[in-house]
Amino acid sequence: MHSPHDPYVRVRAAREHNLKAVDVDIPRDVVAVFTGVSGSGKSSLAFGTIYAEAQRRYFESVAPYARRLIHQIGAPKVGEITGLPPAVSLQQRRAAATSRSSVGTVTHLSNSLRMLFSRAGTYPPGAERLDSDAFSPNTAAGACPECHGLGRVHRTTEELLVPDPSLSIREGAIAAWPGAWQGKNLRDILDALGHDVDRPWRELPAEQREWILFTDEQPVVTVHPVRDAGRIQRPYQGTYMSARRYVMKTFSDSRSPALRAKAERFLTSAPCPACGGSRLRPEALAVTVGGRTIAELAALPLTELAARLPTEGETARVLTADLVSRIAPVVELGLGYLSLDRAAPTLSAGELQRLRLATQLRSGLFGVVYVLDEPSAGLHPADTEALLTVLERLKAAGNSVFVVEHHLDVVRGADWIVDVGPGAGEHGGRVLYSGPPAGLAGVTGSATARHLFARSPAPARRVRVPRGELTVGPVTRHNLSGVTARFPLGVFTAVTGVSGSGKSTLLGEITEDLPGVGRLVRVDQKPIGRTPRSNLATYTGLFDVVRKVFAATDEARERGYGAGRFSFNMPGGRCETCQGEGFVSVELLFLPSTYAPCPDCGGARYNPETLQVTHRGRTIAQVLDMTVDSAAEFFADTPAAARSLGALLDVGLGYLRLGQPATELSGGEAQRIKLASELQRGRRGSALYLLDEPTTGLHPADVDVLMRQLHGLVDAGHTVIVVEHDMSVVAGADWVIDLGPGGGDAGGRIVAAGPPEEVARAAGSRTAPYLARTLRQYSTPD
Repeated sequence: MHSPHDPYVRVRAAREHNLKAVDVDIPRDVVAVFTGVSGSGKSSLAFGTIYAEAQRRYFESVAPYARRLIHQIGAPKVGEITGLPPAVSLQQRRAAATSRSSVGTVTHLSNSLRMLFSRAGTYPPGAERLDSDAFSPNTAAGACPECHGLGRVHRTTEELLVPDPSLSIREGAIAAWPGAWQGKNLRDILDALGHDVDRPWRELPAEQREWILFTDEQPVVTVHPVRDAGRIQRPYQGTYMSARRYVMKTFSDSRSPALRAKAERFLTSAPCPACGGSRLRPEALAVTVGGRTIAELAALPLTELAARLPTEGETARVLTADLVSRIAPVVELGLGYLSLDRAAPTLSAGELQRLRLATQLRSGLFGVVYVLDEPSAGLHPADTEALLTVLERLKAAGNSVFVVEHHLDVVRGADWIVDVGPGAGEHGGRVLYSGPPAGLAGVTGSATARHLFARSPAPARRVRVPRGELTVGPVTRHNLSGVTARFPLGVFTAVTGVSGSGKSTLLGEITEDLPGVGRLVRVDQKPIGRTPRSNLATYTGLFDVVRKVFAATDEARERGYGAGRFSFNMPGGRCETCQGEGFVSVELLFLPSTYAPCPDCGGARYNPETLQVTHRGRTIAQVLDMTVDSAAEFFADTPAAARSLGALLDVGLGYLRLGQPATELSGGEAQRIKLASELQRGRRGSALYLLDEPTTGLHPADVDVLMRQLHGLVDAGHTVIVVEHDMSVVAGADWVIDLGPGGGDAGGRIVAAGPPEEVARAAGSRTAPYLARTLRQYSTPD
């Protein structure tokens, strides 16, 4: 028995995911870092076991009616955990935020600013005082009635809808219309209404063209289809829909990303003429604080906003003091360049998590365990020091801070290290070391120890000679003002700079239209799917191959099962309780809804009959549960599967399960899956690859694997440009473009450009000292 004041969190027999009955003791009131290669099991220990058990205990303490729902979620697979305080999780949420979510709503700073305007704003003479809700674009009381609080309106024009007016309607003049039967139906209806569908569009009378494209009327007529040989087509009642109405309906209602993207091509987006893009009603915009409207203040970088707030009057002084104290931790975490109105979907996962971390600093909690998921993701080395200070402050307030992390500076700054490994997936799941950082040096077989204590010299590589250059700019967008950048072609270029310096904005200006680009491959960190239904196997096309293999088995042939039977997206073979998702959504009433394994199939996704078919002793569900490593051996003699799996292994994703839901993948993993999909195509000719922080969420050992692939692409004649904060990657580049010197208004300039050694000596560059230190480590290994 441990005393109630046991200073350790003691975990016994943890078996979650790939953990092999792990026992580990971690002291409380320290900053403890969980390390190990990607997929080693560190997140399974920190989040899947320790945090999940703390959450389960909280659930157990609530009302019985809620407990019934919670039991559906299940408990973590662990013998016991003692000494565990309540826990707060700060994960890099995979779900994309909505366009109505912003920096202000994530941090709750908008609430404080709205309160300031409601209580201490300057109102026009005779105007009524407004509630704080009236200053929010997300409420009926505050939203601009024209754009419904979105700030932009979508419109279309004849030129967009009919790009080639020499064509007739029958020849497809109205490009915005759908194809196949639906498009033919609309043409037949126009014909029945008496319009000439065979005359060139430009020869039709102007009022007819206007009606066809823009009418809101929806007349119903009897259509007599032209008979095809051998087919009887009966008359039917057809309803007309104008081209504009069709495009707007598709854009707003369609669930198909492809159809929405097509509709968007026929629309122009412009700031709302009623509110000027401010998203608010005129009554709210008539109120000022310090001579500025709430929209004007929300558009300022947070550093500037804090300096502009008023201090006259008792009410204003109290509310301003509260707002400034809430802004301070956000600025401290290197996010002072953000504005309150910055849309949440435009933020990186690392930025979002740091915003939530800043909010926690103000909460005043003590005696809890904070479990953080790679808080350094997307951080420039200059900002990592501020992050360490914040983690120390959480600890000083009486909390334990458990961090899953790969960044070596964060690992060095920890009080305690839990190193999990030695490999990924089945080759990991053991605790190699638990203790103070210095003790890890003596642990053989630890990939973390190799990189933390013994930097090997950079692999000698000849300096590549560019085969030309690509000029981008002058670019004036966000904080870039007339910037022109030159990227050498046929080499590896790293774009560096602090968060918010303009790196991603600059890369966003590279398009296939620029001379010298050729084929452009943009590999971003957006999710490969938004529901558990989308996964690694479906995205790469590997699942099509696997289903054909199962359909070709003797058992499947005897039962008459085709490849469709083995799809969890179609009725027939799937479990109908969860409709092939393997999970059911559990509504927790007072908490966010969560997913629990399906009570009928237990997460297998298929019905019992489908699971009776096996290939080499494995069911389709068991194959989906395999890691890429295991599947590569299992399908070694199936060339189409081996090619896909080989590409995933090459980018260091051997630890992922084939059926791993897209919602569980990090941005870095999604990016590497996209890269693997591109690599397996094996197209000829040179291409330009653009990657945004490809090493995010990667252990240094995995960074080496990924870099071999990217440098291999350059050696094969391609051009690779990466936005990167990892100085080991930058040190190995042929060319570096450093933006800055700061973020937001303090950035947006090219501070230095040249080979790494030259940029490391640049005066006024915040990247230079960190790059110089890495180059020195490489030239003189410890």
